[in-house]
Amino acid sequence: MSAYPELAAAFPWFFPLAAGLFGAIVGSFLNVCIYRIPAGKSIVTPGSTCACGQPIKWHDNVPVLSWFLLRGRARCCGRPYSFRYPLVELLTAGLFLACWLLFPPAKAVVGMVFVSVLIAATFIDLDHMIIPDVFTLGAGLGGVLLSVLVPALHGQHEGLFLVDSLRSGTAALQGLLVGSGLVLWIALLAELALKKEAMGFGDVKFVGMIGAFCGWQGAVFAVFGGAVVGTAWFALALAWQQVSGKNVAVASTAADGEPAALGFGRQVPFGPMLALAGLLYFLVCHRLVASYFSAVAELL
Repeated sequence: MSAYPELAAAFPWFFPLAAGLFGAIVGSFLNVCIYRIPAGKSIVTPGSTCACGQPIKWHDNVPVLSWFLLRGRARCCGRPYSFRYPLVELLTAGLFLACWLLFPPAKAVVGMVFVSVLIAATFIDLDHMIIPDVFTLGAGLGGVLLSVLVPALHGQHEGLFLVDSLRSGTAALQGLLVGSGLVLWIALLAELALKKEAMGFGDVKFVGMIGAFCGWQGAVFAVFGGAVVGTAWFALALAWQQVSGKNVAVASTAADGEPAALGFGRQVPFGPMLALAGLLYFLVCHRLVASYFSAVAELL
């Protein structure tokens, strides 16, 4: 790391470019995780294959570029590939670049881990309305460990590493417990009022994971920010459904397998809304939210 300042000064484009390219590669791997983990398949073997069963050659599996060069179709059989593949790769690349530009190197790398978890969990929840434990419990414990190793994640940089690590790890544990506990109580009270399950337990663990990376303020922001995002999305989706006459694809499916009509009482995935709010907090809103809670604490 001693040569980093000199190299960054001499070639200011190098590290941001590397972060973006690395993000595209990780995005390609996330596409594998999004498809295989819910299906209970290995994310290591076999290698990438087409839906027809033919292995995909390396030059047809270059992140982002291959989809456009092949015009969204497999070379072996001509089957169409969803635009989601390059979308996930571009999204991951852009967010990795944002992490690198906004944070010091160590925190940026941890941010890339956090972003990867959010992206994978979002698309799995959209497809299956579940968030696997690897992206909740596993990532939550990983967030606590990374907080100890990189105290700057929770703003601890007083100079004495052991003290900073202890404070950062404590902040991560607080975030995990406060986040999951808050959502659990909301879910239980909503279930009591509505007489049915209002929120999946995966969302409870997911907010705990966000808290491990963002602290308790980030967890609280994710819950209420996610509710705002969800309300706005729900209103827009209802309006689109009324105007277009087409049901929204992320609503629960009807008996014939088609998307069910969106409306009150229909289950929709809440994980993407939580993920977006958590991402906004981590990248841009953390200082503003911290100032808000500090002002509230002074008033009390």
